[in-house]
Amino acid sequence: MISSSKIKSVDFYRKIPRDLTEASLSGAGLSIVAALAMIFLFGMELNSYLSVTTSTQVIVDKSSDGDYLRIDFNISFPALSCEFAAVDVSDVLGTNRLNLTKTVRKFSIDSNLRPTGAEFHSEPAANSIKHDNEVNEESVEGSVVLKTQNFDKYAHQFPITVVNFYAPWCYWSQRLKPSWEKAAKIIKERYDPEMDGRIILGRVDCTEDGDLCRSHHIQGYPSIRIFRKGSDVRSNHGHHDHESYYGDRDTDSLVKTMENLVASLPSESQKLPLEDKSDVAKNTERPAPSTGGCRIDGYVRVKKVPGNLIFSARSNAHSFDASQMNMSHVINHLSFGRKVSPRVMSDVKRLIPYVGSSHDRLNGRSFINTHDLGANVTMEHYLQIVKTEVITRKDYKLVEEYEYTAHSSVAQSLHIPVAKFHLELSPMQVLITENQKSFSHFITNVCAIVGGIFTVAGIMDAILHNTIRLMKKVELGKNF
Repeated sequence: MISSSKIKSVDFYRKIPRDLTEASLSGAGLSIVAALAMIFLFGMELNSYLSVTTSTQVIVDKSSDGDYLRIDFNISFPALSCEFAAVDVSDVLGTNRLNLTKTVRKFSIDSNLRPTGAEFHSEPAANSIKHDNEVNEESVEGSVVLKTQNFDKYAHQFPITVVNFYAPWCYWSQRLKPSWEKAAKIIKERYDPEMDGRIILGRVDCTEDGDLCRSHHIQGYPSIRIFRKGSDVRSNHGHHDHESYYGDRDTDSLVKTMENLVASLPSESQKLPLEDKSDVAKNTERPAPSTGGCRIDGYVRVKKVPGNLIFSARSNAHSFDASQMNMSHVINHLSFGRKVSPRVMSDVKRLIPYVGSSHDRLNGRSFINTHDLGANVTMEHYLQIVKTEVITRKDYKLVEEYEYTAHSSVAQSLHIPVAKFHLELSPMQVLITENQKSFSHFITNVCAIVGGIFTVAGIMDAILHNTIRLMKKVELGKNF
């Protein structure tokens, strides 16, 4: 059996009898300083243990959202009518999708970018618009020439006034002219303006009376508008709410449409004249834009390759005057990938302050085409997009977002001006991992702090004590 004396022999901390030790004032001071240093460094180490650190890596993109990227946007165009506003996407692989409508909504806006009504629907016709075959005969003139001076007179005199806003140089206007004049002559014979007075067809040359066309927000040629007298007169500025005609442009279709309009007139003045429920009216007549601006809101999905997101004026049966097109816009929102909730974003910024500052870099910025830039101006934005993921200490993906840089410029265009976003996606992604120190590391550092300070203080105490003893002996004149 091992005796207690042998066990005591392995004691690392042998005790010196108290009466053999001597306390000193310098030792007490060093002990107090050492204790305060231990407390301070322990607090610093505890704070470091409880705080979150991150490590950043750049790796090849291994996205969990597949090969497609979602783009959310909300952009206001003060000078682009919803009637022709279109969203197109294209990429280097040959994808070219035009006039997307399924996930895009449009709202007419005023000059202050405020919506003026419900969502604007401008569904494109299923088939190409039919025109009369061209004939080599002199064109008859059955419509009335309308100008600023007499427009309101006719609009208030006749229950229905149908107007062709055109431009002589426009190909589609030239194709419409023969059938429009023939239809106007036929309607004039059937419904004599002097005797009947229920309907009249007119035409406005937008190259000669541009102010009148602009007041009715005409941006594409030809535009056929249907004005109704009476209940459709708005209180503000006295303008008429009116409809646009999008149907076929051959003589028979135009005459049939005009007859349907006359048939829809009420027999009594109390009945509103906007109750034509025929299928023809539903398919060919829709409310015309009440303002000249448009807010485009929605999202698209594109392949993760270099490509373009384009906002433009588009129509298969209208011409546009490129010199008059103004693609000024205000970006209310533009982001990529899944939407990040404000709560998650606040958590991310609390942990990693520099993350989340560039996922909506263009939000709230305006790009206005001033007069000194001239005409035919395309506005371009070059975006470089990189994915960022934040992984928490429990291997939980806190956020998955796309951040981007943006460089914008204007350029003269030979074609119809557009607002174009060039998209360049990085094949790499930034991976930010949240790290936490282990408890064993914390305990090790605490022991190192306590032992290190205790040892250093002991060395300093020994040096100080021996120095004081030496000085006292020198004062007493002792030699040694």
